[in-house]
Amino acid sequence: MPLPEGSGEDSVSLLPVLRGEAAGPVRPWLVTQAFRGRQTLAIRRGRWKYLAHEGSGGNNYQQGRLQQYSLPERLPGATDQLYDLETDPGETRNLANERREIADELRELLQQVQGSGH
Repeated sequence: MPLPEGSGEDSVSLLPVLRGEAAGPVRPWLVTQAFRGRQTLAIRRGRWKYLAHEGSGGNNYQQGRLQQYSLPERLPGATDQLYDLETDPGETRNLANERREIADELRELLQQVQGSGH
């Protein structure tokens, strides 16, 4: 069944992956939505993960039960976040300022994905 104009698929079948028949990824990127009480999105492509919201040095849990897991700010005033998941899987070092070209590229890709209806 064709999708209405301006909409995107909300899911894809994982059956080929489970059967070991997948030739490669469905898309070269993955978009996730965070739980911060408003729409906050992140995009991952390869080793890089870009978060389109303020913060640095991992998730900042300011209230609730997760507050005990909050990490100190390492880049105060950061408006976005970029992590190299190969060298920093715990997302403790925000590289958005050091690797601005990658952060900007992923921010633009995230905006394109949002605009495409995916």
